[in-house]
Parts: sequence; C-alpha cells; structure tokens
Amino acid sequence: MNRRPSNAAAAVHYQVGLQSLHAHLFAITLTIAQPAALQRVSLPVWIPGSYLVREFAKNLQHLQAHQGDQAVALRQVDKCSWEAQCLSNQALVLQYEIYALDNSVRTAWLDSARGFFNGTSLFLRVEGQEALPHELTLLAHPDLPDWQLATGLTPGKTTRKGFGNYLASGYDELVDCPVEMGPFWHGAFVAGGIPHRLVVAGAPPTFDGEQLLADTQRICEAEIQFWHGARLNKRAPAKPPHKTYCFMLNAVDDGYGGLEHRNSTALICKRQDLPRLSGTARASSANPLPATKTEGYRTLLGLISHEYFHTWNVKRLRPAEFTDYDYARENYTQLLWFFEGFTSYYDDLLLRRAHLIDDTGYLKLLTKTINQVLQTPGRAVQSVAQASMDAWVKYYRPDENTPNATVSYYTKGSLVALCLDLTLRQECKTSLDIVMRALWLRCQGGPMTESDLAAVLEELAGRSFAAEIAQWVHGTTELPLQCLLAAQGVKVLEEPAQLAQRLGLRVTETAGVQIKTVLRGGAAEQAGLAAGDEWLGLEVGPAKSASAWRINKLDDLLLYAGSATKIWVLVARDKRLLKLPLTLPKAITTWRLAAHDSQLIGQWLNAT
Repeated sequence: MNRRPSNAAAAVHYQVGLQSLHAHLFAITLTIAQPAALQRVSLPVWIPGSYLVREFAKNLQHLQAHQGDQAVALRQVDKCSWEAQCLSNQALVLQYEIYALDNSVRTAWLDSARGFFNGTSLFLRVEGQEALPHELTLLAHPDLPDWQLATGLTPGKTTRKGFGNYLASGYDELVDCPVEMGPFWHGAFVAGGIPHRLVVAGAPPTFDGEQLLADTQRICEAEIQFWHGARLNKRAPAKPPHKTYCFMLNAVDDGYGGLEHRNSTALICKRQDLPRLSGTARASSANPLPATKTEGYRTLLGLISHEYFHTWNVKRLRPAEFTDYDYARENYTQLLWFFEGFTSYYDDLLLRRAHLIDDTGYLKLLTKTINQVLQTPGRAVQSVAQASMDAWVKYYRPDENTPNATVSYYTKGSLVALCLDLTLRQECKTSLDIVMRALWLRCQGGPMTESDLAAVLEELAGRSFAAEIAQWVHGTTELPLQCLLAAQGVKVLEEPAQLAQRLGLRVTETAGVQIKTVLRGGAAEQAGLAAGDEWLGLEVGPAKSASAWRINKLDDLLLYAGSATKIWVLVARDKRLLKLPLTLPKAITTWRLAAHDSQLIGQWLNAT
C-alpha cells in the first residue's frame, strides 16, 4: 500500500484506491488531522435501512497506523473497534484493505467489470470527530480508462469521469452516499427543479435506457407532486429536501432489492426485467409487450418508486430512535410498519398516479399484497409493531417457521396504510395523503413518534384513531379490508387457491418436490409433513388394492388422487422413508379485486 497520505484539508480525510481487482480489495487511507491522545476508530456493524448486524469488520485486513515515519501501535478493543495511543498535535494516518465481493446493495463489490461500496463497509469512524467535515478522494485506476464514477456526495475538485475529491458535512453524510464505479450506462433528467441522474451497470445491449429514464422521471414528478404540490391548503412542505439525486441500478442475472439514501439509492434487478429496445425479442413472448406491461418491469418501477419515496419517509421523517444512529449495535424502533409499510402502500399507488399502470394493474398488485398477508398464519401471532422490533432477529433471518410466527411489516404495514386511507376518505373527508404532509410539517421533516401520527390523525379526522392503532398495529385483529374496499368502489371476488395453499405448504420443484414450509393449521401439518421432507409419491385406494405413484411436481397429486379424499403420502426424511395419512381439504379461496364503481375508485386512485 502507498504510505503517503494525500493532503487533507478536512478534519477527517479518506482516500480510496482499487488495490486489486482480481483479489477484490479496496485500499483505504484515513488521515486524522488532529487525533485524540487515545484515538478510537470503529467500523459499523450495520447499515441504516437494513436492520441486521452484518459485521462489516470481517472484511477488514492489514490495518496499520503511523504518525510521520513512526509506526503507531493499535489495540483492538472489540470486534469492530481499535485504539491508537498517539501524539495529538500530529496527523494520524491509518491504512487498511477491505475485501469486497458482495453483489448486493448493502456492502461492497470490486472486480474487473464494476466497483461499488457503501461507506459503512469501508470507512472507519473517527470517534469524537463524527460531526466535523469529512473529505473523500476517489482514485481512478490507470488500467481502466473507460470507468466512470457516480455518487450523491458533493464534489470538490473532481477530475474527469467523476474521480477526485468529494465533501461531506460529517460521518453520517459520508456513509449515506454510496459510490458506483465502472463503464455504466447513464442518463439525466430534471424533476421538480431537481437534477436527477440514473446509472445502470450490467445492462445488456438490448437495454432501452431512454424508456427507463422517462418512466423514472414520471415517478419522481409524481412523488414530488405528492409531497409538495398541495400548497393551497398549506398542508404540504415547501420544497424537496434534496438538491440532486442519483439512482444506481445494478442489473444481474438474478437479484432484486434496494437501499435508500439521503439523495441516492442503490438498486438491483434482473437483466431480463429491464425495458428493451423496440424490435428486440423477449424470451418469454414471440409478440413483445410494451415495457410497462411486463410484470418484471412493473416490479422494477415499483422498486424505484419505493426507494425514492424513502427520500422523505425514513431518510428525513424518521423514527425518533434514529435521531442519531449508533453504528456499533442494533437500533430498535416499533415504527418500521409506518416507514416501510406506508412506503410500500404508496410505491404502487404512485405508479398509478404517474399513469404507469392503470386501475386494473393497480388492483392486481394490491390483490397480491392482500393474499400474501392472508396466507401468512403468523399474522395471528405477531403484530406489526412487534415485527418492527424483531426485524433484527427475524425479518432478515427467515427460516421454515417464519410464515407461522411472523408477519411482514412491509406487506401488513401497507394494508394498515390502506385501511387508514380508506377510512379517512369514507368517514372524515380527508386522506392519508394529507396526513403524511401534515406529519412532515409537524415534525419539521425530522424525527417522529407514534404519538405524532395519532395527533395528526385526530386533528384532521376530528376523532381519535387510538382503537384502530391498538387493533391494527399493536394487535392481531383482522383488518376490515373487504368493507373498506367496497365503500371505495372495489369488489372482492373469491377464487380457488392454488394446490400448495390448499394443502398448507410452500414447496420448491427444481428437483422433485421439496417441502420448504408447512403452514400452521393446514392439512399438511395435520398429516405430519415437515419442512425438509422430499415428497416422493402417494398411494391411493384401500390397503389391499392401493395404487402407488411417483410424483415430480405437486400438481401430479391431482392427476393420481382423482376423487379420493384421503391418500397416503410417501416422503423421505433424513434418509428414512415415511408413509403419512393426508386428508385432502375442501376448496380454499383467495381474493381477486375488481373495480365496480369507476367514479369512487377514481376519487381514491387519482387523488393527490
């Protein structure tokens, strides 16, 4: 590593170089202009927005320190912290490497095709100096002349293609602006007077960048209009909280996700879900559909909508517990149902208001969310407030029992938002839109508590919503979806459920039928089936004349069981062959939403 630090004008200065593309190593030099006599530094254990302790220090290696030409001893204090006993009147320089081979939105990646990192994975925190100005120098690789760089940080003296110096007001801002590097596609637009940039890594030659750029612009305009367009009633914040914005999208063979930041977002999607240039074939159809008509592309637009909405809802308006992040341990809140759930409610709704989907398309997406919740037995076990607290140990660590013991604060939280919105529209001549803007004004675009939401609801609706919050948020009472939807012009139709849902199972069928989950109270649980079983076959008929059949997929059951109501299931468990009695259940239904009053539904879906 280069032992010579850059000239550091800021109190804390980082230099990042591409140490080895093939070994996937970033080289970092940290210069502390005026260290404490016993200076402590630490690497975060988690990244805000993803509520799991991920132990980023596991990727740190070759940490060393010096002042001038003198080495400084470092003492490791715990899993992610070190102390240096040094002179306080001389700059302290630390150098280290970070291994980067996690192709997600949460950590860091480096190879010969692409570089990406979040600051929480690379930057040691200088304890006691977090609020002082921070500076970052990003070095270009001499053998990669076609690489570019994108970040939401404020540029200083940048060089060609984005490499150079960037400034941050403190550590929080520094680590809240990820960096994308490589020969990516890029485009730009202006929405609400704000310059936006979109960069896409890994796109195939068929990628229609102009289509994605135009649709992303429509999303941004709809969301800026949502938060800032209703000035006549003085219930909207005056202007957007960000001066620029950068979307960073990584297209991969198989992947999906996003992570919000203050003026940017990191996204990942399947390449096949990107819009394609006209005249190029879609593998799934001989007659290509318009980009917005494909399910994969709609999912991508929903992700973009979700992460952009977070610019207001969680990055500014945020749980009071997140006023100051503690990067060394879990940061608990009971409000993820609001910040993730309400954002999930608006992500698809704002696609509708941006005219990227129609009423039918929106109701199809809402149907999917409702059925996901109704098909989760854990909704009767865990409230969404509990789910928010348990995110650190449950949501990001799912297992075979997760659907039986937990509920998603994303999906059920979005349905709580739906119920509040439709109740406000039906009873109180107001809406959740107005509540969200009033919350922003009440909390000045900053920390909020559940009592703030309760106060705004009561002020705008003229009555308390304490009972609804107690039942829907802190309890496990079923949500009154059907009656509220009916009052808004939406009919609930019931259709036969798929076979796996009828049986109370979740399976994979890549190599035979493997049981992933046995749902609580279902026919499969009553028969004694267990997660991990391989379902080999079935026997049908009386014992003396039973016929046995091998199955390769779950639907084979219908072929061979015929009209039988009881069968024997043949499974392999830990190399043992078991024969279990299964009583086939009566029909189970799922929901399908359909519009029956276009005027009523229009008042809801078109509202701002």
